Amino acid sequence: MTALQAIKSNKVSTTKYIAIGDIHGCPYSMIALLEQLEEYKDRTYIFIGDYIDRGPDSRGVVDYLLQFSKNHDCIFIRGNHEHMMLEALETGHTTLWMQNGGNVTVQSYNGRLGQAEYFDDHMEFYNATKVYYETEDYFFVHAGLDPNISIKDALGDSSNYDDFLWSREHLQSNYPVWEKTVVFGHTPRPEPIVRHRMIGIDTGCVFKNLPGYGILTAVLLPEKKFISQVCLDNPEFY
Repeated sequence: MTALQAIKSNKVSTTKYIAIGDIHGCPYSMIALLEQLEEYKDRTYIFIGDYIDRGPDSRGVVDYLLQFSKNHDCIFIRGNHEHMMLEALETGHTTLWMQNGGNVTVQSYNGRLGQAEYFDDHMEFYNATKVYYETEDYFFVHAGLDPNISIKDALGDSSNYDDFLWSREHLQSNYPVWEKTVVFGHTPRPEPIVRHRMIGIDTGCVFKNLPGYGILTAVLLPEKKFISQVCLDNPEFY
């Protein structure tokens, strides 16, 4: 499955958002952060992708998000780890996924992910994730996009869609030519990235054993207020 085959979104306009960084199989950390955000529950929650892999309980993360989305307005972006998983399940070529923490995800499903009927709602969740989500003021994407072309041009050429899942090129740019602020995860940093039309919110929750990391971050928009949660899970694999 290519990025182009994934579900895309239409441009929409609402007022206030909460964007949440890479969870990577850490449900207790995620739940604690969402509890901190409950006073903002009337906003649209935009999860930036990488729900799975590396952390101890990817299945538990999705179980909770399925319930959470019944009472909250949620948008789920596809991360490169969901992309690797879906490709692995479709093609049978699992090496890349396993090299990037997929083995822990398989363990959380007792080795039956994609096989047992019980997990149909989880597969629907993964397949329904969006490659991007665009509003009047923001462009939400997992990884990023070319800082030297406009968002409009990036969307007009499907060859750019893999960048949405994998790109880090924009991190070398202080003044991307984008028309609006791009909010992304994918590249862990000890603190959120805040630059011209750029907000990065992956603070390495799953890397709690590395100095300066082990934080799950959310950003309130348009305020640019950051709310963080130290990792409460016990990841053993990176």
